[in-house]
Amino acid sequence: MAARGRPRTFDPDIALRKALDLFWERGYEGTSLNDLAEAMGIASASIYACFGSKQELFRKVMVLYGKTSGEPPRRALREEPATRAAIEAMLRATADEITRPDAPHYCMLVLAAPTGAVENHEVREFLADLRRGQFAAIRDRLARGVADGDFTAVPTDLDAIARYYTTVVQGLSTQARDGATRPELEAVITCAMAAWDALASG
Repeated sequence: MAARGRPRTFDPDIALRKALDLFWERGYEGTSLNDLAEAMGIASASIYACFGSKQELFRKVMVLYGKTSGEPPRRALREEPATRAAIEAMLRATADEITRPDAPHYCMLVLAAPTGAVENHEVREFLADLRRGQFAAIRDRLARGVADGDFTAVPTDLDAIARYYTTVVQGLSTQARDGATRPELEAVITCAMAAWDALASG
């Protein structure tokens, strides 16, 4: 019978949350393994044993981010019965999340690793895939609206509408990171929704 390893002396869920907080504050490249070990309160060897490499840890962090801060906008998009209301609720939920007083003012999908070293290309592509998933979710919600009869005339280019509102979501994050206040983001959302009738009319 194989000998059992020493039991963990830390809670992986708490350690992962601490890693999320650090990556969110500093971005992927601005966070070293030593920084993570210090913030998580565990040795680097324990990080590798429990979570894998820094890149693997970051991927796990982004899963947690998606289930926490990333969930309210997706839930709004999913649960609002009317398409226009779903898009607006998604934008407002995004503004809520990126202006929380207890977290950095940006979306990790957009700004955690926008540019950087060649060796981190896989991380940037990973985040790009998540952003493409964001676009696909908006596109699917618009298609659902067409099927539900939410549009007086079927829009000719759902992809363009979806890409427009995806761009608004991502732009809100950049604006918040650069200091835009919640009321200022609300003004952007009001403008974005003023464009709805023109975009959705065919």
